[in-house]
Amino acid sequence: MLALKQEELFNEIDILPIDLKTKIVDKILASITPVNSSIDALWIKEVNKRKIDIETNSVSLIDGDEVFQKIAKRLNL
Repeated sequence: MLALKQEELFNEIDILPIDLKTKIVDKILASITPVNSSIDALWIKEVNKRKIDIETNSVSLIDGDEVFQKIAKRLNL
């Protein structure tokens, strides 16, 4: 009986719009790993610092493909 209910749930999820699916995923993830506001505050502070660094050209940006190529070369991939 439980398997049938799960299958019905999965079928319903399949037809939902993407924005509602992402809300459901967020809700599920939040229930698995509760919010830690002190860590979130630190991340927000770091993101804002990095944003300012980028806007003021204090840092040099590297294209993502270049980064992955360097990593692959280091790991001999």
